[in-house]
Amino acid sequence: MTLPARIALTLSLSLLLGACQAYRPVADYDASRDFAGYRTWAFKDPVLQYRPDDPRIRSDLTEQRIRQAVSEQLDQRGLRPAPAGSKADLDVQTWWIVDNRQQQIVSQPPLWGGYWGGGWGAPIYTETRTIDYKVATVQIDLLDGRDGKLVWRASAEHIDNSGDAGPQQRSDTIRKSVAEVLSSYPPH
Repeated sequence: MTLPARIALTLSLSLLLGACQAYRPVADYDASRDFAGYRTWAFKDPVLQYRPDDPRIRSDLTEQRIRQAVSEQLDQRGLRPAPAGSKADLDVQTWWIVDNRQQQIVSQPPLWGGYWGGGWGAPIYTETRTIDYKVATVQIDLLDGRDGKLVWRASAEHIDNSGDAGPQQRSDTIRKSVAEVLSSYPPH
């Protein structure tokens, strides 16, 4: 592969992965509910569900990080953990979903021309590469503590590079993702 083609491929990959680093959170809620009436919360068992249910993805450390991040974000929104032995206004269920995705990148050498013989015109060849990557989704469901119905749900995706990350980087990524997910709570 020529140097200009490598540069074009590298630029394409950088733009692709940069654009995919974080996605806007997607939220939905029951508009008939009075969200101002919800004051306490508790985690629903199991706290974190995994899709796929794969031992390479399932981790007590991931669950601890998500628990901590959700607790911090709910606290910032004025919700408090339900006192022991009492029913919470909201039950919190979290999901960690990992999908395999692919992106095709097509690169072409730049159009050179002029003095040394190339012509201005169509490229000589194109190269297509397939990039495999993982996307992790954090989804948070809030269920009414009295009737068990889903009242609010949101999720956010990010490129899963946890294999290359250390514990602090994993914690930061989860904290940021949970903050993105809960940024639309309470609904306006």
